[in-house]
Amino acid sequence: MSESLPLSWRMVGFQDLLGIRVVDWEPDQVTLELRVEPHHLNRSGIVHGGVLSTLLDVALSFSGLHCKAPDQLRKAMTLSLSTTFVSPAKGEALRAIGRLEGGGRSTFMASGKVFDSDGNLVAMGEGAFRRRRGSEAEEGASK
Repeated sequence: MSESLPLSWRMVGFQDLLGIRVVDWEPDQVTLELRVEPHHLNRSGIVHGGVLSTLLDVALSFSGLHCKAPDQLRKAMTLSLSTTFVSPAKGEALRAIGRLEGGGRSTFMASGKVFDSDGNLVAMGEGAFRRRRGSEAEEGASK
């Protein structure tokens, strides 16, 4: 975890362990990257579906959690997540794009796609999320 990143851009726990990082984040959309390592692969030598699902989960939830204040944080919990695996990933990196689709102050819906290094669609998903108490405002809350 890099201390030079704004608090809201930092990954923690499982996200950090996988190596997910924020590349770009605007209101209603986030782009994440993951460098594919041997521990991300399944027995067939392709990226494990659990890695792709996690990448989508993070991208979709972050799409509804953009924070105006770099030293503040917004949090959410996943209510539902559906994932469709389209093709095996090729190359050394994955890029996930999450987009806020709608919702209200506390509950929101998002969709997203994961692409491989060659730009091929690897997985897509959609989900519903609930902002944690104190995370409803765009200013966020202290850690």
